[in-house]
Parts: sequence; C-alpha cells; structure tokens
Amino acid sequence: MLLSLPYWLYKMMRHGKYRAGLAARLGRVPVRLRRSPDSRPVIWVHAVSVGEVLAVGGLVEDMRRSFPGFRVLISTTTNAGQELARKRFGQESVFYFPLDFEFAVRPYLQALKPKLVVLAETEFWPNFLHLAHASGARIAVVNARISDRSWPRYRRLRWALRRMLAHIDLFLAQTKEDAARLQSLGANAGRVQVTGNLKFDVSLPVPPPIIETLRRSLASDGAGPVLVCGSTVGGEEPALVKAFESVRRAHPGAVMMLAPRHPERFDEVATLLKQSGMPLYRRSLWAGESLAGGVLLVDSIGELAALYALADIAFVGGSLVPRGGHNIIEPAQHGVAIITGKHTENFRDIVTVFQGRNAVRVVRMAELSLTLAQLLADDSERGALGQRAEETVRSQTGATARTLAALKTLLAPTETPPPSVQAAHTH
Repeated sequence: MLLSLPYWLYKMMRHGKYRAGLAARLGRVPVRLRRSPDSRPVIWVHAVSVGEVLAVGGLVEDMRRSFPGFRVLISTTTNAGQELARKRFGQESVFYFPLDFEFAVRPYLQALKPKLVVLAETEFWPNFLHLAHASGARIAVVNARISDRSWPRYRRLRWALRRMLAHIDLFLAQTKEDAARLQSLGANAGRVQVTGNLKFDVSLPVPPPIIETLRRSLASDGAGPVLVCGSTVGGEEPALVKAFESVRRAHPGAVMMLAPRHPERFDEVATLLKQSGMPLYRRSLWAGESLAGGVLLVDSIGELAALYALADIAFVGGSLVPRGGHNIIEPAQHGVAIITGKHTENFRDIVTVFQGRNAVRVVRMAELSLTLAQLLADDSERGALGQRAEETVRSQTGATARTLAALKTLLAPTETPPPSVQAAHTH
C-alpha cells in the first residue's frame, strides 16, 4: 500500500476515482448500517461494479423474497456500481466494500455480523476471507469464473490461493471449465458446483424516459441506421470513428451512439470526436437536436443496456484491443445484430455459445468497416443475426434459480423459523 500510494493519489486527484466513500472504504461503517432498526440477521452480497450488480440483481431480489428473515445488504467497489446498486436496491442497503486491511474489514463484520457472505465472480481478498470465516459467516462465490486472462496469474499464485479458498464454503461456477480451474487452484471438489451464468438471467431494464425521446427524435428526423457502440476503451474510438465515416458515405442520416466504458474518459473521447469534424452531441447536454449524420456521446451511467434497443447494429467494446471484452448479452436481449472484436477472453464462454449458434460477428479491427457495410446492406441477414442472438439468450437462462437453491443449503442450519411457525410447533 505504501509503495503504490502515489499511484492511488494520482487516480484520486486526476480522475476522482476512489475518493467517494473513502472513509467507508477505510473502515468507518455508515451510520445507516450501524443504527438500522432492522435487527434481522444479515446476508452480505458483494458485487464489484456495474456488470456484477446487474448480474446479481435478480438473485438479490429472489433472496429477499425467499429469505424474509434476513436483511440483504450489497457492497460495491466502484462508484458506478455504487450508484446503480443504490438506485436498484435502495441507499439504506448499499455501501462501499472496505479495503482489504484488518482495521477496515473488522468493523463491518462486527457491525453487520453476516450469517452469509456472497461474493460475485472472483473476489478473492485474503484478509476479508480469513476474517469473515473466523467470524462464523458462511461464504459463497456465485457466478464464479477464472478468465483466460487471469488463469496464468492464478496458477502462479496457487500456493497462496489454496489457503484463501479453504475459507470458502461453496463455489457456484459458470461452466465446467471454471469449476475444473477452481479445483486445480485448491478448491475442495465437494464444494464446487456448476450453476451457469447469472448474466443470462438479467432482465431488461425499465427504459428511462430518454429512450422514448430519442426514438421519437430519430423517427421524426428520418435518422438511421443507428450504430450503438457500448463499453468502448482507449484505442477503439479512432477505429469506430473511421468505420462510421464509411457508413455515413452510404447512409448520410446514420447515427452513432458511443458509450465509453469509463466515465473519466468522457471528455477525452469528446475531444477526439470534435477533431473528426462530425456533428457531436453529448447525452448530458442534448436538447432534442437532430442526430442524423452525427454522434451522440453517451456520457451517462446506467442507460447503455436500454439504448441498445434503438440500435440496428450493436458493437460491444473492450474487444478490438486486448482488454478482455464486455458483455454481449444486453444487446442480444433486444434482438440486435452484434459485432465484437477478437479480444473477448473475459467473456469467452458467452461468446463461444453465441458463435456456436451463429449469433454474433467477431471481427478484427481491419474488418470492422466491411462487416458494418455488409450487415447494413442486407436487412434480412442483419435481422436473422439479431433473432438468433435473442434466441440464444433465452436458451441459457436458469442460473439464478439454481444459485438460489444452492445458497439455501448454507443458510438452512442457521435459519430461525418465523414466530408463527414456532408457535404452531409449541401447540
């Protein structure tokens, strides 16, 4: 921590990262958690960022219904994840995950006294796992995965991971390969199950009002086709701008909606778009102007999933450059034709399922413009590609129900019957 402190200070000063909730991250438990009148035992769910919050959203709601004797609290690491979680689950139930130091973790365990800790994907924090286990909490990792990108690093650290994994009572893996990798790292085979990927169960969000406003604007202006480029990262936007310039030559009224993955890059991307000479509109400042032939920079949080509904083609970023890719399920749920790059290591299983059903186009950077042109020129193939994507999502659902059933086995020994049930037994 001391050696890396200048880096974290730079991130805080330059981009404002990690500044929000700093006291909470350092172990100051929010008053709303410490003084809550709700005395029910706690289930603590940790979801790092937006993707994990979306993935566990249905599970959290099902847990609240299935375990009414428990209070379900959710922690996140990123600011964007915190914002989305508070909107979805209520501010009184959401907080920042503490830094992995004993002085920061212990106050939360003492205040919340969780009976069950549920970690989304692969959040292996050694101090937290040790202290949570020592407190008597049962610990489960849901939607567990070991990405191709992380796998070599985890293998090198197998000696350290084995001790950490021993504290975990249940691993619910996305695939058989993830389960095998967890076991090879030291997870007890009897504690590992395959329950599928929660992200296939994510329900479509209620569209914010801006979606219908944009839909009416596009229709009244005769704007289109619409290309929605989501979760883009550095190094991708120049290629997307170049590809969109080609699209505009064939379709002068075309619109690109560009949503960078990280909010701190909004201004940087805006500068790049201004330099391209194309009309630029920022979502935060858009006042109903015609978008035909221009770019809408989506400088907002939590709207991308709904924006995909407006797309004729969706490009999912983090994939033209080696960043591991992002989730292609959101546009698939809308039945939109999807393009992604070759670098999808973090979502290899999802992308493999889609590829096996010819439900996604995977391209190199040099192939992007040609693939866009081909799909826009062939309405039938573009529509069929989107339909196959939607059907693929429907075929993979069910992980939430399987995960909930597995978690019940951890809570069964500690669940207390409601008073009415106790009274019935007494009589």
